[in-house]
Amino acid sequence: MIAAAAATAATVAVLVLGGCVTGGTAADPGGAGSSAAAPGAGTSGPAAVPTSGRFDYQLGGPSDLVDGARPDVVVRDADAAPLEGAYSVCYVNGFQTQPGQEDVWAGSDAVLRDADDRPVVDPDWPDEMVLDPATPHQREQILAVIGPVITGCAEDGYAAVEIDNLDTFLRFPAGDDGSPGVDEAAALALARSYVDVAHTAGLAIGQKNAAELAARGRDELGFDFAVTEECAAFDECDAYRAAYGDAVLQIEYADTLPVPFDSVCAEPDRAALTILRDRDLVPAGTEGHVFRQCAVPSGEPTR
Repeated sequence: MIAAAAATAATVAVLVLGGCVTGGTAADPGGAGSSAAAPGAGTSGPAAVPTSGRFDYQLGGPSDLVDGARPDVVVRDADAAPLEGAYSVCYVNGFQTQPGQEDVWAGSDAVLRDADDRPVVDPDWPDEMVLDPATPHQREQILAVIGPVITGCAEDGYAAVEIDNLDTFLRFPAGDDGSPGVDEAAALALARSYVDVAHTAGLAIGQKNAAELAARGRDELGFDFAVTEECAAFDECDAYRAAYGDAVLQIEYADTLPVPFDSVCAEPDRAALTILRDRDLVPAGTEGHVFRQCAVPSGEPTR
């Protein structure tokens, strides 16, 4: 899907500039001071993320059955098909590039560069370059690539998208010495544009991580739900629950969880849909696969 986005980047740029993205000016989609479009801006409003049932996080590969049962809520990568009959959430990397995308971004000034004019990469994911939304023109370039991925999720039958790496401005700030970094206001303007694109396409949209932004993500940016990795491990779950209530999908990882998973399930601030997964998120039936789920409101037992 990314390759298709690159091939149509010029066309999408025209659509963005023509007003397909609401909430900003033609020069500044999503505008730094604008409000996000209300849910339901599309032909049919986005369906709210469920807060009961079986949940799985499948970025390492799709599984139609988990412990012999089909998930009711599932997150999959944008290049995977949604799970028929489930509330499927489409993963989109909105603030960094995907692996193997060097050609997609070649010649673009929307990639953050260091003082030596080299692309800044995420040290935790060295095959991902950090995007730079500093100016309206740079945001237009980013939307020309990422916008079709979001609308493609809707066309494929997904109910929602989650936008990853919203916190790049926290992890890659400008240095006191003037070294380049991601500007907070620009990053939030880009986030509002993603919200607008998703809502216009009829998709709900989830904030991914960035507990510091939970309240602003809901109230200012217009996100509908949150996806949080390791909020129990980092003692951040209450921030997501305070902002999004039950509309939170929580993933913990078996290799870094500092307490037994049963203790996480007993915490009052954990999400209704909370699971334990292996770090690589490999599909069910693959060596290393880990899956457990806390009891959900309907009383389903922990597996």
